[in-house]
Amino acid sequence: MSSTNDIRRSFLDYFAGEGHAAVPSAPLVPHNDPTLMFVNAGMVPFKNVFTGLETRPYSTATSAQKCVRAGGKHNDLDNVGYTARHHTFFEMLGNFSFGDYFKERAISLAWNLITKEWGLPADRLTVTVYHTDDEAFDLWRKIAGLPESRIIRIPTSDNFWAMGDTGPCGPCSEIFYDHGDHIPGGPPGSPDEDGDRFVEIWNLVFMQYEQVDKETRINLPRPSIDTGMGLERLAAVLQGVHDNYDTDTFKALIAASGELTRSDTAGAMKASHRVIADHLRSSGFLVADGVLPANEGRGYVLRRIMRRAMRHAHLLGATEPLMHRLVPALVAEMGAAYPELVRAQPLIEETLKLEETRFRQTLANGLRLLDEATGSMAAGDTLPGAVAFKLYDTYGFPLDLTEDALRAQGLSIDRPGFDSAMAEQKAAARAAWKGSGEKASDDVWFDIAEEHGGTEFTGYAAQEGEGQVVALVRDGQRVESAAAGEEVVILTNQTPFYGESGGQMGDVGTIGGDNGFAADVIDTSKPLGRLHAHRATIRAGSIRIGDAVHLSVDVDRRSRIRANHSATHLLHAALRNRLGGHVTQKGSLVAADRLRFDFSHPKALTAEDIAAIEAEVNQHIRENEPVATRLMTPDDAIAAGAMALFGEKYGDEVRVLSMGRDADRSYSVELCGGTHVAALGDIALFKIVSESAVSSGVRRIEALTGEAARLWLTAREDRLREAAATLKAAPEDVPARVASLVEERRRLERELAEAKKALALGGGGAKADAAGPEQVNGHGFIGQVIEGLDPKGLRGLVDEAKKRLGSGVAVLVAVNEGRASVAVGVTEDLAPGLSAVDLVKQAVAALGGQGGGGRPDMAQGGGPDGAKAAEAVAAVRAWIEAMAQAA
Repeated sequence: MSSTNDIRRSFLDYFAGEGHAAVPSAPLVPHNDPTLMFVNAGMVPFKNVFTGLETRPYSTATSAQKCVRAGGKHNDLDNVGYTARHHTFFEMLGNFSFGDYFKERAISLAWNLITKEWGLPADRLTVTVYHTDDEAFDLWRKIAGLPESRIIRIPTSDNFWAMGDTGPCGPCSEIFYDHGDHIPGGPPGSPDEDGDRFVEIWNLVFMQYEQVDKETRINLPRPSIDTGMGLERLAAVLQGVHDNYDTDTFKALIAASGELTRSDTAGAMKASHRVIADHLRSSGFLVADGVLPANEGRGYVLRRIMRRAMRHAHLLGATEPLMHRLVPALVAEMGAAYPELVRAQPLIEETLKLEETRFRQTLANGLRLLDEATGSMAAGDTLPGAVAFKLYDTYGFPLDLTEDALRAQGLSIDRPGFDSAMAEQKAAARAAWKGSGEKASDDVWFDIAEEHGGTEFTGYAAQEGEGQVVALVRDGQRVESAAAGEEVVILTNQTPFYGESGGQMGDVGTIGGDNGFAADVIDTSKPLGRLHAHRATIRAGSIRIGDAVHLSVDVDRRSRIRANHSATHLLHAALRNRLGGHVTQKGSLVAADRLRFDFSHPKALTAEDIAAIEAEVNQHIRENEPVATRLMTPDDAIAAGAMALFGEKYGDEVRVLSMGRDADRSYSVELCGGTHVAALGDIALFKIVSESAVSSGVRRIEALTGEAARLWLTAREDRLREAAATLKAAPEDVPARVASLVEERRRLERELAEAKKALALGGGGAKADAAGPEQVNGHGFIGQVIEGLDPKGLRGLVDEAKKRLGSGVAVLVAVNEGRASVAVGVTEDLAPGLSAVDLVKQAVAALGGQGGGGRPDMAQGGGPDGAKAAEAVAAVRAWIEAMAQAA
């Protein structure tokens, strides 16, 4: 017997020896076909090579391709476990010719491999050809020597392959193996062809035409070959069994399931063990290829697969989570051929354990309610749709699990009733949404979400990908198409573009199509929290609903945003470590050029605080720990130590980001749906550039990362060098040199102030001669304007002037930067009748000011017009003169 691993290896080695390039399996998530949920055939990764959109450095290839069929039109989920050959995950072996060889060599290579290399008896083999393909018929007879009775002409589409309504297509030849007359069934094309005796093991597609439109088909200039062989079916043939689940890989997984559940693998619960083995393979490979459980899209299909297996584990009597304990058996069987399983083993185990732990409560509640609802029903009865919907909507019990549970009892579900209840719930949700205060113009997004579901976001693992246009919106209205020069919002079924949310700005980039369409995405938003809306300007061509497009995120900008977002998480943790557990996030902005983080704290950070926080963040950046992502319920996440934002609404499931290590725990654990670096070293550098108040009790930090931080520091260094050159000092001596200059300036300012005081006390120039102060109506009078004097020195100078006068009035005006300050002093013998307050008001009015006040012996004021300082002195003099005249 040849093991499955040996068969896979021998197939690839055979075609490699025949000059074919051995191409590794592509990921299960297709990057070149937005209409496919998963890669479901070996040719999918080569689709663009066949159509001419892509060229590769080889013209022939061979591969063992991972495939999943569990959603859309290729959905084998419900049959898995109950038949011999249905699987959700399977491997397809194939050889391909891209315009190199054609039918004759394809048939010759296939026949030689299965009969000579693998030794299958020719009398057990039957082939089919398309009924008009005389060339293939003759080649099979010539090369294989098969009698005409075992070359069967089939007139249906089973033997004519097409990539779609248009594009490459051609006839097929299928090779069938006869398992023997002890198994019911007839050859293909016969009335009993649906039996299990004759099993298709290989399909050879002769791609020789191009379907131009519904009526027109032309010859391809370079005919090609695409073949597909199910490894599981072939292993059954080569290992001498009829049932795929009796092959070595499945037997090992089923044995592990039986051992862990202590249950019989061949008795009444055989189907449950088979479901678990098959779904373990699907779950493991999907998680390894970046798919995680979710409520929509690919993640939802994965969740259905996981939960179906988990229900069967429950039926086997498993009282604790089982699936994650089977992962080592899967890796042991398939890890050598698919090293991604080995790399992702911890993630696969954790994902399965978390999902099963969470699902067990849902399962227990759902099965109890289902038992109550079906307790009085008999085989053949139908469960009301409203009951099935209540299980689904209220208790989270999926419809397919309800159907699966009822199947064993011979019961069915009223699907129209279920659909009706679902429609009523959607109508109620729409009414509630309209009554929630949302803008009426946003109703268009609700329509799109209701028709197409949410956009599947692929941007956690990719920065480009394919998508299919599901809606176009222009000026708030849905349109069928848009052309060059127009601005339009484009919605696709899947996208790598992040929609603005959680403080992170939306992605920008480009969207293009095969028809010459090109558009620049200038923003991506997230209406209803479920759709990703690309606001784009069309540069060339046109776009229509249904078009397949290629979406490319601006990689450099995304990388800078990711670094800033991850740095925000590290900053939050560092703030709490330094300042205390009272620190919580109050807002954030994650842009490409900077990050902004608002947090609760009652006072400004000190320079020491900022330096310590910076150092702590940069330490974790240098340690370059990988960033881990998990999906959890909000309650489980918070119980595990994740930081949540108070007041935020979280769904049934959240992404939990863990960053860095702090002793035996993660340094930062937060709930976050944004995009982040793969490892902290990708941030490169963190620098706080400002810290300020936002409102009472809320502070704000702005910071830079990576190249932006380096450029900021470089600019600061450049300014330091410029200052050093001006000071004629080394950069490291600048602080001491500046301190010396500041002290020297202070000394000079003191000397200047003393000189100005001396000048002021020395009188008013021509008016201050040896005869003494000026006389105004018999009173001594000193009036002085002093440029550049600090107003704080006015009072002291006025007191000195009063002493010098003995009896009289002193008026001093200091002028600084265009403004004037004035002080008026009146000696005590004159103060009762001549008030300094009245006098200073005259001076202030002359300076263009208002008011002024003080005591009768000393008053001060000021005005905006320093140019009128002399007029202020004159105004006081005139007031004294006027008072004397009035007396």
